[in-house]
Amino acid sequence: MESLASLISAINSLVWGVPMLVMILGVGIFLTVGLKLMPIVKLGAGFKLLWSGRIPEKEEDIQGEISPFNALMTSLSATIGTGNIAGVATAIFLGGPGALFWMWCTALVGMATKFAEAVCAVQYRETDEDGNHVGGPMYYIKNGLSHKWAWLGTAFAIFGSIAGFGIGNTVQSNSVAAAVQANFGISPMVSGLVMMILVGLVLMGGIKRIADVAGKLVPLMAAFYIASGLLILGMNAAEIPAAFSLIVSSAFTPVAAQGGFAGAAVWAAIRFGVARGIFSNEAGLGSAPIAHAAAQTKNPVAQGLVAMLGTFIDTIVVCSITGLAIVVSGAWMSGETGAALTSAAFAASLPGLGNYIVAIALSIFAFTTILGWSFYSEKCIQYLFGVRAIVPFRVLWIVAVPIGATSSLEFIWLLADTLNAMMAIPNLIALLLLSPVVFKLTKEYFAREKARAKQE
Repeated sequence: MESLASLISAINSLVWGVPMLVMILGVGIFLTVGLKLMPIVKLGAGFKLLWSGRIPEKEEDIQGEISPFNALMTSLSATIGTGNIAGVATAIFLGGPGALFWMWCTALVGMATKFAEAVCAVQYRETDEDGNHVGGPMYYIKNGLSHKWAWLGTAFAIFGSIAGFGIGNTVQSNSVAAAVQANFGISPMVSGLVMMILVGLVLMGGIKRIADVAGKLVPLMAAFYIASGLLILGMNAAEIPAAFSLIVSSAFTPVAAQGGFAGAAVWAAIRFGVARGIFSNEAGLGSAPIAHAAAQTKNPVAQGLVAMLGTFIDTIVVCSITGLAIVVSGAWMSGETGAALTSAAFAASLPGLGNYIVAIALSIFAFTTILGWSFYSEKCIQYLFGVRAIVPFRVLWIVAVPIGATSSLEFIWLLADTLNAMMAIPNLIALLLLSPVVFKLTKEYFAREKARAKQE
């Protein structure tokens, strides 16, 4: 077991090393330039489409199972999780405040990546034998590229189906169990069994029930967490300018050891900022387009505009609030890391209440991540083995929840983190090869929108 862990650790260092970070950022920059900064310029248009997409269109030629709004909420249910609370804190602990700056950079170029993923997902989706729409990297590789690339789609499905049980299931339930035990004294077995029942009730209803739950729970919980974070920032308003200055300066200069902080080089800020940013918003990993492929839309670009908001909301909004709360409170020098660091930051400004806010937010974010990732892994399993594998997969997924809550997960975390990065490789290759299609569809969409505006 030790030799296997050492092997996976070595692979992990490789797949999360410089080449991978350069590849993810490089593809994001290439797509951003190719789209002429459209994801940033058209951010407002994306929010308008999101609002109107709460209610699906009634036209007969609209295909898909869930509204564009619920498709984004399903995607956000999987991305807003431990990465937004524990991941940001870990990045700052290892890379200093400057890591937050590099998380922002990752998100800005990641919006173009997420846009391209959703465009390809809708453009190349299929209808399975049950009449449901399925898509994602494995399908846009299969249907968008020549048959010689088909093995890449299979590789993505294998990595995604296994990684989900770690990063999207057991790691999440373990985080919930730990937070609930530390703050409320409830045993991991009890919280694990409760989560298992709740996940089972939602999961057996398929994507429509997952999307309905996500559509209600994610906006509510995100609003609660954001409001709490803004309250803390408001209480420390005088410290915010200095915090921004520290974040930007330490992104380019080493941070000396101070208090419980061990110090960090610039490379550490870049590495952990980019890696944790990707872990949080999943731009480039290829997971989110699986949800967007089920959206009720007839235009791939329209869904792409909605999809790119996921990266903006996840990192620019939620992660920024966590990171700024940690910096303005001074908790980043406490020596704490992970969720404990975020709890310390909230508790410093809201004594007796802050740690409970973080525990509740972490629990609900992690729970919704289990739901979102169940759909991702299910579709990977379906791609490999067909619809007959869906029910056995759901049973295994539900059973894995209490196992994760009551287990030590160092090895599972390492394996899942490694496979998560390996999902990105076939996806990024496909996005590069399909980029001319994305650029063409986008140009045509905005030309039509411009002509329609002139007529009106």
